Amino acid sequence: MTMAAPERESDVVADDSMGSSVENAFDALSAAAPEGWRVELIEGEIHVVPPANGEHEEIVSEVSGQVRDHRKELGRYTGLGLYVPDASPTGKVVPDLVIAPKGSFGDAAEYHDPAPVLLVGEVTSPSTGRQDRGPKLRGYARAGIPCYLLIDREAEEAVVYSEPSDGAYTRSAEAKLSKVVELPEPLGFELDTGQF
Repeated sequence: MTMAAPERESDVVADDSMGSSVENAFDALSAAAPEGWRVELIEGEIHVVPPANGEHEEIVSEVSGQVRDHRKELGRYTGLGLYVPDASPTGKVVPDLVIAPKGSFGDAAEYHDPAPVLLVGEVTSPSTGRQDRGPKLRGYARAGIPCYLLIDREAEEAVVYSEPSDGAYTRSAEAKLSKVVELPEPLGFELDTGQF
């Protein structure tokens, strides 16, 4: 099967009654996606996401570098698949950045249990912002991931969601890009968004 690279993210909507056919479609699209493209299944919708632009990658790199500067014992992972229960029938997502203790993902799995994850980060783009602000926010909270960092380029702000309880984050802090925002424990340092 060959697949032409679309010009923008495309959504294939499927309802939960489709069961294994959604999984089959997801697997087929994942296998056929051009190099650099990501395929995610979020709340029953298959999303084919184009490679990130330079600005997006600079932000991910800067956040990763600041984590390294403050917490050298933590691993910083990009392109890592997570199995996030309740986000969709399969729960398969690929966050922009995952922070977890080094060695947490040493197996050959394509999608990993989010249990060791301390922080998941997303940087919005016009094609992903809706998922980053909605389904992924809910899915990460339901999975009990302690901290979700959303760099919302359209709103020009960084939002830190924390303290997941009963499937939702109970705290959030936001700062305009160029300001400092506190990453709560288990990270426990200030992120300088002025470096983005």
